[in-house]
Amino acid sequence: MAAYLVRRLWQMIPTLIGVVLLVFFLFKYFGGDPAEILGGLNATQEQIAAIRQQLGLDRPVIEQLGIFVKQILSFEWGKSWATNESVAHLFATRLPATLTVMTPILLLEVALAIPFALMVAYVRGSLTDRAIMIATTVALSISFLVYVIVGQYFFAFRLGWFPVQGWSDSTWTNLTTYAPLPVLLAVTVSLAPQTRLYRSFFLDEIGQDYVRTARAKGLTERSILLKHVLRNALIPILTNVAVSLPGIFVGSFLIEVFFSIPGLGREVLLAVNRSDYPVIQAVTIYIAVITMVVNLGTDVLYKMVDPRVVLK
Repeated sequence: MAAYLVRRLWQMIPTLIGVVLLVFFLFKYFGGDPAEILGGLNATQEQIAAIRQQLGLDRPVIEQLGIFVKQILSFEWGKSWATNESVAHLFATRLPATLTVMTPILLLEVALAIPFALMVAYVRGSLTDRAIMIATTVALSISFLVYVIVGQYFFAFRLGWFPVQGWSDSTWTNLTTYAPLPVLLAVTVSLAPQTRLYRSFFLDEIGQDYVRTARAKGLTERSILLKHVLRNALIPILTNVAVSLPGIFVGSFLIEVFFSIPGLGREVLLAVNRSDYPVIQAVTIYIAVITMVVNLGTDVLYKMVDPRVVLK
């Protein structure tokens, strides 16, 4: 196991180097001139040249690349071009709000989708199964924006159960007052596709030979599903969850914008609109690193879930 981890960590280095080079040259040659963007339409050539010198854009490309790599290694990305706020401080202040909302969404989504999909797989082929599949298909066809508008109108305006928007400095207040409505809506939306996906995982396992052998030995269908099918289907489920994990560090743009949550997702959206390159670059690099680390952790979990998995 230790040798596998060292080898995988070593293999991440060229991947990370490739990501860093790609991000640097994309923003360098295809993102437009930041000095012109910051200067505005009425800026003179002298003002644009002064901005370019202030940002270090007049230096040789190799020197700019070295500064970029140094920023990555030191976790210090300078300041936002739009707000003049430290990018490191921006991450530290925006990320907690994103995690406060996105972590419950991910946990509830997995905790509800797995047993619900297992229940649907148990009654496969029945009228209940068909009705649930039709309902999930309809739910998938509706835009998340519709859920937000209807949810805010019904639960906030009509019933007055939750505030429409807002945020505070207290984590407990945010979890109990401001986060429940966006979490409820997001889980409701994600439950339909996750249920269909996990149901397909369970049905694939139900068709395997070991299930027929278990039935021949006299095991009940419920026992087969809970003790054998569920465990073998955990590998594709873990893969699906691993794909979703990096998203909790960025958050949902729509959730944070429509509910006025001062999270990282809304800040990234604002940075894109303002061409705030330091913020966008930092988010891109960090998400790439998080994705690689999550994939490594998922591979290790494969071995824990199924001892037959060999890590090479």
